[in-house]
Amino acid sequence: MSTDFNLISELHDKTLVIKTEGYINNIGGEKIVEEFSKHNGISKLVLNLEKSKVVNSIGISHLIEVIEKLNQGNGKLVFTNLDPTIEKTFTIMGLFQFAGKADTVESALSS
Repeated sequence: MSTDFNLISELHDKTLVIKTEGYINNIGGEKIVEEFSKHNGISKLVLNLEKSKVVNSIGISHLIEVIEKLNQGNGKLVFTNLDPTIEKTFTIMGLFQFAGKADTVESALSS
């Protein structure tokens, strides 16, 4: 399994869209937190996981860190393009009680 991780981000007003590629482990999770932390005043983060098929527990802990920061400021994280295995994992862990999900980035931006 490749451990390479890349991300691309775009800012749409107060919404940050991050598209990930690769395994979200400690390195991938840290890069997501680092990218999110670069932007002040973000009210919504759309995390496109189309090209990330595996997230481990450390990666999830970083995602929870971002969810907590957003929720403290009445913001929200929305996951899109989830692999069924990741969606099931997030459901079991209760992440969707604190974060949203959408089929596509476009639908997340309009919600």
